[in-house]
Amino acid sequence: MSTRHILLGLLEAGPSHGYDLKRRHDERFPQARPLAYGQVYTTLQRLVRDGLAEVDGTDADGGPERTLYRSTDSGAHELAQWAREIAPPAPFVANEIFAKVVVSILAGGDPAAYLRAQRAAHMERMRELTTLKTAGTADLATVLSADYALNHLDADLRWMNTTAARLTTLTAEVDAA
Repeated sequence: MSTRHILLGLLEAGPSHGYDLKRRHDERFPQARPLAYGQVYTTLQRLVRDGLAEVDGTDADGGPERTLYRSTDSGAHELAQWAREIAPPAPFVANEIFAKVVVSILAGGDPAAYLRAQRAAHMERMRELTTLKTAGTADLATVLSADYALNHLDADLRWMNTTAARLTTLTAEVDAA
């Protein structure tokens, strides 16, 4: 996910300070990793440097002075262009779970036990997400984010089941190499 473009999109609603942008990001993308304040302010500085955002004054609001930022025409143009781009499917899949299975084989570990433990962790996360999305207070963004994560976790589970069924062959191949 492009923090740069997400912040530009949030700035389309009007001038905002970093604290507000971080809060709105975390609300709009509830299943994403929360942004760190440092990441927000560093990204805002880069947007200003690149002419995609500009300082729109300061706001004290009874507390410390905060810098307000707004998107520029160039920022709106870049955001529109980014939003139209098709996200390419990954050409190579780097999967930590697969890497751990292979390393477990290489190190004489128990890849089947690892897969069982990983499956249990995935199932627990799926239960958490299902509870989250079925809560009466869940908004549509939360439901859609949870559905996205659930589908990916389900794909991982299917892959783990397939891999567990093929562990004897995989072990023979890894040991032969």
